[in-house]
Amino acid sequence: MRLPLAIGMSLIAATFATAAHAKDWKTVVIGMEGAYAPYNLTDSSSKIVGFEPDLVQDLCARIKVECKIIAQDWDGMIPGLQAGKFDVIMDGMSITDERKGQIDFSAPYANAPAGFVAAKDSPLAKLASNGKVFDLTKSPAEAGKALDELRAALKGKTVGVQVSTTHATFADAHLKDIATVKEYKTTDERDLDLKSGRIDAELDDYPILAAVLDQPDSKDYAIIGPQFAGGEFGIGVGMGLRKADADLTAKFNDALKAAFADGSVKKYSLKWFKIDTTP
Repeated sequence: MRLPLAIGMSLIAATFATAAHAKDWKTVVIGMEGAYAPYNLTDSSSKIVGFEPDLVQDLCARIKVECKIIAQDWDGMIPGLQAGKFDVIMDGMSITDERKGQIDFSAPYANAPAGFVAAKDSPLAKLASNGKVFDLTKSPAEAGKALDELRAALKGKTVGVQVSTTHATFADAHLKDIATVKEYKTTDERDLDLKSGRIDAELDDYPILAAVLDQPDSKDYAIIGPQFAGGEFGIGVGMGLRKADADLTAKFNDALKAAFADGSVKKYSLKWFKIDTTP
């Protein structure tokens, strides 16, 4: 198809502009919270370690760039990315339509259901849906019944979530009218309130909750009640990138495809989560 001269010249100019501004990626800066174990956490030497640091170093080696990981508070992740403070968000960030309106995402590299930790004698432990996973997108009727049961058990209770997360979005949509939803800047603050009795339950991804239960002071707590996927929780966890850096997104997607194919993603998942969270 032939184009009018003005349109053709515009397309040529856009092509040259894109080529002129395409970045020669030698170093990629990754933003992580360093406090979202086991996705990422800070060890005794102040180094950020975990599932995502292992995975991203693997991916950067495959695309032949140097990776530099820096710490960033969760609630400043998207603003920090857009301001150029770092090039990639890698912090257990769920891929949702709302976030896709602001940034691009890689293919998902992990997908685990969200659930609740509460005292072992909590009413959640007695629910018929206890321990079962419900997909809010694929099985809305079944998920709706589990939600009704959950809401009855949590009526008048206090549920803790981290601010600006899919868990906060879910709690706001489904629990706020019957329970008190308390938001925290960090998961550590939320965990302390649970164990001190200031909240009755906390909502987060299964691997995060499992890490909470690994702590010495967690013997009286358990993952109980129904677990949920889809809906507000999106399609899995991915790397967040600027929309202008489509070339970098493509590089990481190619690397992820290879890392899935040779079992590397599963290896890191089993190492840090003790379960296979590959999508």
